[in-house]
Amino acid sequence: MSQDIIADALNKMMNALKARKSSIVVTPYSKLLVNVLEIMKKYGYINYNLEEDKIVVELREIAECKAIKPRYTAQYKDLEKYVRRFLPARNFGYVIVSTSKGLMTHQDAEENKIGGSLLAYFY
Repeated sequence: MSQDIIADALNKMMNALKARKSSIVVTPYSKLLVNVLEIMKKYGYINYNLEEDKIVVELREIAECKAIKPRYTAQYKDLEKYVRRFLPARNFGYVIVSTSKGLMTHQDAEENKIGGSLLAYFY
């Protein structure tokens, strides 16, 4: 088990998809992971339930989700460069950015003209 809870959870989701499973149980978890899952749930890629010591994630329409390592920091003007690197096409998928205003997608960060640290991407 590594120290990166987000990368572990996203890798577990990808492994479950390859094994044709419909749900996984994630332990341990953090507030940051819950916020990442909340963004994924907002766009309909997953559904999750918080229980007392675990998260049960129901996988839906997801093709790929991965953590971004190393966690690049980018100004809002440079976000498009990273979006082209990690996503397969324009307007297809999301890059999650940790900003001073909280976690948001790359589209929200560009609209608010806020840069930050790139955490993960999914499509």
